[in-house]
Amino acid sequence: MEREMDKLFVTIIGLLFLLASSLPAFAADKYGKSINLKETTRISEIEKNPKSFIGKKVLVRGIVVEVCAKRGCWLDIASDTPFEKIQIKVTDGVIVFPMSARGHNALVEGVVEELQLSKKDAIDYHRHKAEEKGLKFDDSSITGPENIYRIRAIGAVVE
Repeated sequence: MEREMDKLFVTIIGLLFLLASSLPAFAADKYGKSINLKETTRISEIEKNPKSFIGKKVLVRGIVVEVCAKRGCWLDIASDTPFEKIQIKVTDGVIVFPMSARGHNALVEGVVEELQLSKKDAIDYHRHKAEEKGLKFDDSSITGPENIYRIRAIGAVVE
């Protein structure tokens, strides 16, 4: 009986090993078009001099820190510099990022764009972002026009 249990145990361990070795090392979800760029640009480089990147295609990597809860139409990726992040925006419905992407590494290819917002547009923008998060927003916190830099995604891989 003991010998049969040993054989069963070895068989189960063998099957588990076979199953585990056939699984991929990680699961990656792809969104949008295939990524073509090979070299990444650090988010901190874009943040230091955003105007030099406007209209340029870049490949960035970082941890997803936030995802649009309403439509999955944007996500924020943490920079290589603490407390910095950049928004990744997609056309609503073309790419939809799931809430489960939060906390995972993302590789995103896209074009850096600048939003030039008047004071009124900046208030509307920040009010909308606060509403998405269920937060209160004080219009007086916006004192003037604002420029926002983000990446218009072409393709992404979330690991």
